[in-house]
Amino acid sequence: MTFRVVIPARYASVRLPGKPLVNICGQPMLHWVHQIARDSGAAEVIVATDDERIVTAAEGFGARVQMTSPTHASGTDRIAEVALAHGWKDGDCVVNLQGDEPLMPPELLRQVAELMAQHPDAAIATLATRIGSIDAFKDLNCVKVVTDLSGRALYFSRAPIPWGRDTAPAGLASQRGYTGARRHIGLYAYRIGALRRLSLLPPSPLERLERLEQLRALENGMEIRVADARVLPGPAVDTEQDLALVSSLKAEQQKAH
Repeated sequence: MTFRVVIPARYASVRLPGKPLVNICGQPMLHWVHQIARDSGAAEVIVATDDERIVTAAEGFGARVQMTSPTHASGTDRIAEVALAHGWKDGDCVVNLQGDEPLMPPELLRQVAELMAQHPDAAIATLATRIGSIDAFKDLNCVKVVTDLSGRALYFSRAPIPWGRDTAPAGLASQRGYTGARRHIGLYAYRIGALRRLSLLPPSPLERLERLEQLRALENGMEIRVADARVLPGPAVDTEQDLALVSSLKAEQQKAH
């Protein structure tokens, strides 16, 4: 399936100000994210931002950049503005690659676009991976997803789901089972028509409660397809500690090449 990639990149970040431009192995993080999008085979790659500093940096390494409104509440809204400005068709596919994912394998961008192509009724496609520890299962920053037997998302939550009643005899702290639990990977493919509709809908009750935007789509009857990622993504960058880890991993990756 032919697909495009839009990289939403905000300069403002509470935990790591100027995050898209932090230095990783001699380049701004956004450079590496843009290279991933290019390596995925996308027909078009656009950086969407509301900050001139990001425009300058992105154009410096040859990226196409579009300035978008500073009032957007989410990357989804920013991508919807890009789609509208370029006149993309409702049936077209765009992949949302976050600007803090410098270790996202390009193969996963292709996989999520292929998943969209395989399911014509899907509004959104995304990926997941198996949870491998009880600590990750209980971690509220680890978003979990459950699906039906055909791979349609039923729910996303920060809570530990699915919950094994018989493996937690004394309540939450005693839970030892996490068989079948899956962590959601925040990589999305959108059908443009669905993206436009989603951006026009108000935040939904469950979205506000869980602080998970994808629940807006589910609460409004939109189909989200989920597949297990073919390869594991590296960590994203949210904090100084993440930055140190990702910088080390990126340096090792560069040596290997």
